Amino acid sequence: MKKLSFLHSAMAALMLAAAFTSCSKDDNDSQPAEEPTTPYHYDLTVSIGNHGGMGQDKQGHLTMSLTALNDVLKTVDFEGQGSEISDYTMEAICKGKYMYQVPVSADRFSKLQFKNNKIEVVQEQKFKDNTYSPRNYTHAWINDNTLVIMASDGDNKEIIWTKLNTDNMTIIGEGKLAVPAKEGYTVLTTSGLLTYRKSDNKLFYFYYWKTQKRKGVVEPNFHIAVVDPETMAVEKDITNSEGEQMQGSAYGELLQNTIFFDNDDNLYLSAFNEVDGKNIGRLLRIKNGETNFEAGYNAFPNAKGKLLTVQYLGGSKVLAYSGDAAEGTNIGSMAYYYSIIDINTKTSTRLAYNGTDIPYSSGSFSQRSVYNSKENKAYFGVNTSNEQAIYIYDVATEKVTKGLSLANGYYFDLIRVFED
Repeated sequence: MKKLSFLHSAMAALMLAAAFTSCSKDDNDSQPAEEPTTPYHYDLTVSIGNHGGMGQDKQGHLTMSLTALNDVLKTVDFEGQGSEISDYTMEAICKGKYMYQVPVSADRFSKLQFKNNKIEVVQEQKFKDNTYSPRNYTHAWINDNTLVIMASDGDNKEIIWTKLNTDNMTIIGEGKLAVPAKEGYTVLTTSGLLTYRKSDNKLFYFYYWKTQKRKGVVEPNFHIAVVDPETMAVEKDITNSEGEQMQGSAYGELLQNTIFFDNDDNLYLSAFNEVDGKNIGRLLRIKNGETNFEAGYNAFPNAKGKLLTVQYLGGSKVLAYSGDAAEGTNIGSMAYYYSIIDINTKTSTRLAYNGTDIPYSSGSFSQRSVYNSKENKAYFGVNTSNEQAIYIYDVATEKVTKGLSLANGYYFDLIRVFED
């Protein structure tokens, strides 16, 4: 099979995602869905022959764009339809029509579009003083066109930041974040996690220290740095007591969604603690106006393993993808499942189709789900032992229907929705 570039992979993901979000089908409806006209589309990215993430995807990725994902009779085959984007990476910041990233060259910031099943460069900006590695950085949007990129430096000794005007990709500021040293620890986490709270104009940066880069001892609990987005000064540095590590701190949120705000601007973060030798997920909350996690609050108390991705669906509902450590923790383990978390009652319900729990899926990395607020539906890809298929959760009715499938040999990696 011809290896397609990452951009093709991303495009495929966009197209498949588009198919997912266009419209749902009744469980027993065997008629193909009509292709709708929508102001958005989906890029579906798949890995070939193996699961993606952490170097597992030796044969590469394919991306294709789709307008709808709900056709239960449709099987998507990417051979000859994907696009290789070897100069760029699957890991990207997505907003509106565009993707933003540090490409493989590691010398610039890129603003990209995946159109007509190929990657198009909209604009690029060379690094100035601060330099970043592909895949290893975090980000936050201060407003519609001001993007903050942050990561630890090459030696993992300091936190660097860069502000971009994404209208023209100019660098409008850069510097270092003055986080306090930690006695006995010398190495910072690769990327950490960054987010912006609009209600009080604060950046929150989550990070931790280690004793050394490889297999170093991690400090017992991670930090919350509260940052003024105008001056980038650290106003507070808090060592929290509710979570030991954040989920997805190496890749920021380039591959997995781990942070969200609810309708009241409360901040939620996926984290985990070690319990009886296993990493068990927690969904923590910082209430609006506060700067530390709410004591004793965990919206996912019955976790069986890590809480890998979370997506806010409005109201009290969150789509979660998590693992069952008893069934394995490898990328290829059939050990991962989807559920709906209620952040008010702090309960979760595993998603089912036609009255039966959707089987455990393989694949622990990447964002295999997307929420389309215009349709009020979530689309999520499942890699089971028998199929690779998209399922659709209607938020209003709480009904699960089924969408298109992948041809043999492909595995879901990313589903993204973009404006046209």
